[in-house]
Amino acid sequence: MNFIEDLKWRGALNQITDEKGLLEAMASGKIGAYVGTDPTADSLHLGHLIPFMVLKRFQNAGGKAVIIIGGATGAIGDPRPTTERQLLTQEQLAENEKGITAQVTKLFGDNDTRIVNNNDWLGKLTLTDFLRDYGKLFSINVMLKKDVVASRLETGISFTEFTYQVLQGIDFHELWRREDVKLQIGGSDQWGNITSGIDLIHSLEGNAAKAFGLTIPLMTDSTGKKFGKSEGNAIWLDPEKTSPYTFYQFWLNQNDADVVKYLKYFTFLNSEEIDALAKAIDTNPGAREAQRRLAQEVTKFVHGQAAVDDAEQLSKALFSGDVATLSAAQIADAFGGVPSFDITAESKNIIDFLVDGGVDQSKRQAREDVNNGAITINGEKVTDVATEISPSAHYDGKFVLVRRGKKRYFLGKVQ
Repeated sequence: MNFIEDLKWRGALNQITDEKGLLEAMASGKIGAYVGTDPTADSLHLGHLIPFMVLKRFQNAGGKAVIIIGGATGAIGDPRPTTERQLLTQEQLAENEKGITAQVTKLFGDNDTRIVNNNDWLGKLTLTDFLRDYGKLFSINVMLKKDVVASRLETGISFTEFTYQVLQGIDFHELWRREDVKLQIGGSDQWGNITSGIDLIHSLEGNAAKAFGLTIPLMTDSTGKKFGKSEGNAIWLDPEKTSPYTFYQFWLNQNDADVVKYLKYFTFLNSEEIDALAKAIDTNPGAREAQRRLAQEVTKFVHGQAAVDDAEQLSKALFSGDVATLSAAQIADAFGGVPSFDITAESKNIIDFLVDGGVDQSKRQAREDVNNGAITINGEKVTDVATEISPSAHYDGKFVLVRRGKKRYFLGKVQ
């Protein structure tokens, strides 16, 4: 399959301006495609990964990947459908640029990749140059019809955000001129901005100038919910914000109804491999082979093979109950969401420990649980009510992990 056929098979193509023309341009020599991202945070999240996956496929098909870090456009803000964006300080933008640049460098590598900042050209434009050289080429009538602008006309939109589509158009033209970028890739909500950029290129370079746009469908799960969040929280690509284990678990926990779609979109597996995994869902869904492969592939792409190995070791330890060998960092990662309580570094009798931590509501219940073998401390079953719990014994003296029954975990944190 060619680049476009592959996107169609994967369900990753929403709209394209000129399919035949793009394929001819790709066949004629190495051209560039770009995705832009504004540094509104110090990390990308899974929503950003969606267009970047298409850009990576373009690169794998023989093209050059160009990424714009929007130092200038990030200072203004891409219009939201409902409200005006909160402006960031220059210090915040600079810090965010560093984090995002490091992430996209890791994803794309150095070969056939260019990472640029649109402040290099937009930051040098004077107001009169902007109005004279570009403002004259944009029709207010057309700009008002763009979906995101039209949706804001009743509630109001600032002139600053209204002009964002002009700036994005300038970006496309600058990359067309500087980097031989012929294709812009974006989400379905970017169609109006992308076509504005194509129109600008034709106005400045003539109608014969080759420029194309491609958008990606809105990604939702099988229930119609917007993809990319877990329990309302964004899944970040920064391992400090979302640990590789949590990232791995997000993919491992996907529903059978969604996993094939995500395998097509977020991995580079071919049709034969994905078809085989789809059959495995039907024949042996309990094995979750498709989910495991999805988690392995995406975690490897974002965080590397070592992160996959570590996540699987942690998963195996949790499944078997063999948690004594885990590191303090792994305990904090895996059990950060369970009920927790503060403890001191001093030893304490098991009964007092359980009651003070809220694991049991009374000493009578605590003694009964210990005598019945229902209490496990740091992976070891405790059956003696005289046992002393010493926080310094495991996990660098930072944690005591308690399991009551088969599934209820509690985490004592040394203060």
